[in-house]
Amino acid sequence: MDVLPPSVSRLIDAFSRLPGIGPKTAARLTFYLFRAPDELAMGLSDALRDLKEKTTLCERCFNITEKSPCPICSDPGRDQSTVCVVEDPMDLLAIERTGAYHGLYHVLHGVISPVEGIGPDDLKIRELLRRLHSEPVKEVILATNPTMEGEATAMYIARQVLPLGIKVTRLARGLPVGGDLEYADGVTLARAMEDRQKV
Repeated sequence: MDVLPPSVSRLIDAFSRLPGIGPKTAARLTFYLFRAPDELAMGLSDALRDLKEKTTLCERCFNITEKSPCPICSDPGRDQSTVCVVEDPMDLLAIERTGAYHGLYHVLHGVISPVEGIGPDDLKIRELLRRLHSEPVKEVILATNPTMEGEATAMYIARQVLPLGIKVTRLARGLPVGGDLEYADGVTLARAMEDRQKV
């Protein structure tokens, strides 16, 4: 017999499906929200609803946005000749926070990982190559994470892009191997962007 009401059990189960949240943390969050003021709980509910109803992917770079093309792609002040390729929107956000890069982006939404059954066709690589054929891009910066999968993805993309006569660079090795861009500090990320190397 379940001692918790179904609504409480359902929320604990929902929280525990999120990455990095185990059953104890899920229960803690659920009981916190139960005791929290209604505005806080309803605000969270509204934010989740808006996330699912109002956001989409930019038709050009595949970043998360409420209006396509996104504000970065729509900004005429951005350098249209460089495209920085990142694994996910959190990596884009990390690079933007440095203020060291003023070009465009392309979000892959993952990395090539044969172990997990993710191949090039499961990512936004085909869309990147389409962009490179139709836009005046002179440099592609590969800013995938310095992991085995990130390196393999970068090498795959480099092999596709180099025959197009476009310069391909990789972030400098100021980033720790095996780490994620989202956890790097701004100075390290800025230095890695400035010291990027030709592939």
